[in-house]
Amino acid sequence: MSENLHIHRLPVRIYYEDTDFSGVVQHVAYLRFLERGRTEFLRACGIDQSALFAGTAALAFAVRRISVDYRKAAAMDDLLSVETWVVRLGGASIEMGQQILRGAEILVSADVRVAAVAGGRAQRLPVAVAAKLAGAGRPQA
Repeated sequence: MSENLHIHRLPVRIYYEDTDFSGVVQHVAYLRFLERGRTEFLRACGIDQSALFAGTAALAFAVRRISVDYRKAAAMDDLLSVETWVVRLGGASIEMGQQILRGAEILVSADVRVAAVAGGRAQRLPVAVAAKLAGAGRPQA
């Protein structure tokens, strides 16, 4: 986790492959950046997704719902920061908040619900996973 133990920050540089013919980032690229942010957030919390999937339950996290607000465009060579935090833990789900920023400017915000699934069905979050995420919420203003 970063110096603020509640919000994980992942730096992302914009490359040519992330842009369209006009030089701005394609909307689908932001979804990839958000996915990377969630993955690195879990890793920083000490959650090994490969080990969970390789375990007896073959547990994986799947996006159940995502709501994205595209506010401003990023362009080639921009350095962005993907912020990720836990909003709420459910029995078999994690609600996360995410933002993509250029400096202090919010370009994209997203609300994401991730479900724990095994064998195509929702499964309760393992106690150890829930414990690692319990203190990873965004501080209240």
